[in-house]
Amino acid sequence: IDECTAGTHNCRADQVCINLRGSFTCQCPPGYQKRGEQCVDINECDASNQCAQQCYNILGSFICQCNQGYELSSDRLNCEDIDECRTSSYLCQYQCVNEPGKFSCMCPQGYQVVRSRTCQDINECETTNECREDEMCWNYHGGFRCYPRNPCQDPYILTSENRCVCPVSNALCRELPQSIVYKYMSIRSDRSVPSDIFQIQATTIYPNTINTFRIKSGNENREFYLRQTSPVSAMLVLVKSLSGPREYIVDLEMLTVNSMGTFRTSSVLRLTIIVGPFSF
Repeated sequence: IDECTAGTHNCRADQVCINLRGSFTCQCPPGYQKRGEQCVDINECDASNQCAQQCYNILGSFICQCNQGYELSSDRLNCEDIDECRTSSYLCQYQCVNEPGKFSCMCPQGYQVVRSRTCQDINECETTNECREDEMCWNYHGGFRCYPRNPCQDPYILTSENRCVCPVSNALCRELPQSIVYKYMSIRSDRSVPSDIFQIQATTIYPNTINTFRIKSGNENREFYLRQTSPVSAMLVLVKSLSGPREYIVDLEMLTVNSMGTFRTSSVLRLTIIVGPFSF
């Protein structure tokens, strides 16, 4: 006789009836154990914790959970590392490195990690200046370069910082620009175009004269355009996106002529543009 099916057993409501040959027995359901006449929940997290990381006891069973940066494996017991670098390509500005339970960001040489994810240029001229005493250090995005403090070449002489003047008394100066001013600037790779990047302006203004501006050299591939913005100034415009690391030397010339055509002089601004290796 199956007492469990016939209902002639006397098992408690919290017990399970098991039919035996000629009899029956009362057992506790899985996840419970008998304590006296009652079935009480087994705390599997204390008794036999099978979870790899976190165990939570529930009535009659238990569940496993993982620490941040991990996810449950198919056996619902073990934890597998989440590769955050594969989940998104926007976690780091430069390079994402997966680590157990987390990730970290790396920056290329010449940059340092800030706010855990972005890259900031290291100013080597303030930290590890390796230039000689007769050189000036110029920091750019991703590195630095050393330039001579006195860039003047004969017959030019240095009159002030980065300014070279050709003396009127020297016969060689009659066919040369009166002055050459050396300037340096840094831009990032792949800068959006068109973009105003540098303004040139007359330092000496003669009465009854007309100034015209042009790019004298360094624009063979037409990356730049010079737009005159006033009678005494012009703006250098970047019209082609540049990729670095690369150095451009662009000579910007201002030609000054008086209204009678009896006076003519020119001056050059030699602009060194250093394009960094990255867009940040």
